[in-house]
Amino acid sequence: MLAYLVKRVFQAIAVMFAISLIGFAIQDNLGDPLRELVGQSVSEEVRQQLRDELGLNDSFMTQYIRFLGNVLQGDLGTSYFFKEPALDVILKKLPATLELVAGATLIIIGLSVPLGVYTAIKPNSVLSRIIMGLSIVGISIPVFLTAILMIFVFSVELGWFPSYGRGDVVHVFGYWETNFATADGWVHIMLPSVALASIMLPLFVRLIRAEMMEVLQSEYVKYARAKGIRPYRIYFVHALKNTLLPVITVGGVQIGTMVAYTILTETVFQWPGMGFMFLEAVNRVDTPLIVAYLIVVGFIFVVTNTIVDLIYGLVNPTVNLARMGA
Repeated sequence: MLAYLVKRVFQAIAVMFAISLIGFAIQDNLGDPLRELVGQSVSEEVRQQLRDELGLNDSFMTQYIRFLGNVLQGDLGTSYFFKEPALDVILKKLPATLELVAGATLIIIGLSVPLGVYTAIKPNSVLSRIIMGLSIVGISIPVFLTAILMIFVFSVELGWFPSYGRGDVVHVFGYWETNFATADGWVHIMLPSVALASIMLPLFVRLIRAEMMEVLQSEYVKYARAKGIRPYRIYFVHALKNTLLPVITVGGVQIGTMVAYTILTETVFQWPGMGFMFLEAVNRVDTPLIVAYLIVVGFIFVVTNTIVDLIYGLVNPTVNLARMGA
């Protein structure tokens, strides 16, 4: 296990290096940051002086090496718009995004497992056909359209939920403010969480159903039935455990993907998270903030995938043996 962790650390470093290189390379194609810093009325002489001071006239390798040196010291640059370290800006927005992803994840887990198991056990029932039909619809509808539809129905027409913002939050520590400590916070996070969950929920229902149906045809399940073990124990103890192995692998990647998908959800609901911040940074050509966002999101992906692999090893001990023998 230790050798595997060391291997994953080196892999993570290589991935983060590639992400930083790609993110830094594309910033020249995003536009001129001086346009947002000084406007149009400043003379070309002053513009060139500012470009020299900011190091924008240096060669690409010089800028990138300087950037890497700063990153190793925890400095991801200074936001042109906020006039403060880009990492601090992201850390202020990160709790809102993580709580939104956490809310969506709870909805996905709470609904996909029972629905997936039920549709696998009773594939020909009317309810199963309805669930599978709705899953196809859910996969086909983009998240921004789902979000707009939910706002129209539950906010405009029914008035049950607010249509934007985080509502009342409680400061926990550092930059962390939580929605989950107030009733108003729960009300505000409900619609965005459901909208974000609508991306992955149909996928997980169909994945669990397919894996469960395959497992139920295996020999050990037939043997368990022949021994007279009660059906619920076969379904939820023996079969479900092996069903979840591929689901965990896919789930870890998809949950990490949701961090990127929050851009659309946060924009529609005006949710003050990283996704909404990133879109504003693109509009303002705030290149240090854009590059810092890409690095932080890439880091979240790397950490998520590593944790998923470790969980997979705990669920399936043979994975550890295979790694030790590798």
